[in-house]
Amino acid sequence: MDANITRENALNLLLKYNKEAFHVQHALTVEGVMRWFAKERGFAEDEEFWGIVGLLHDIDFEEYPEEHCIKAPELLKEAGVSEKAIHAICSHGYELTVDIKPEHEMEKTLYAVDELTGLIWAAALLRPSKSVQDMEVKSVKKKYKSANFAAGCSREVIERGADMMGTELSELIQQTILAMRSCEQQVADEMNALGLEK
Repeated sequence: MDANITRENALNLLLKYNKEAFHVQHALTVEGVMRWFAKERGFAEDEEFWGIVGLLHDIDFEEYPEEHCIKAPELLKEAGVSEKAIHAICSHGYELTVDIKPEHEMEKTLYAVDELTGLIWAAALLRPSKSVQDMEVKSVKKKYKSANFAAGCSREVIERGADMMGTELSELIQQTILAMRSCEQQVADEMNALGLEK
């Protein structure tokens, strides 16, 4: 699987359309999480592809929130990104903004973890450590059940994604915490290098 864009160019493309630290950090986090899942689920040879799809998944969200996953193909095609990567990126908007159903294991994973990483990070920020390193599943599930907490993170999408992956919700939360732990320092270092405050 080939995204037809290097990681360096993908990051530059992300930064062309995303200036807010929150959005850049989310993109870097989802990239790291996708890389972890690629290795965990037996797709290590496609780790770069999974990562780039994660990095670029919200390419259009900051500038075109009303056209999320609709404007993305145009921006990505201009940069020469492969059709396969464009399909994967847009599939996470399934039944929200587009009718592109997640088919590949990687697309189902992106669909499931995108919202969940946001919810877990919001929960982590309330901890004294402000980190996922000491985050536990039970803490996330407690916040998850509170509809007012991280209300923008759709529980319906997370649960539908878990079903697509054939994974119990608790297991998906556990795996996503581990995935976020694996890349947390790297994300922080890159944000720092970019001069973006969290």
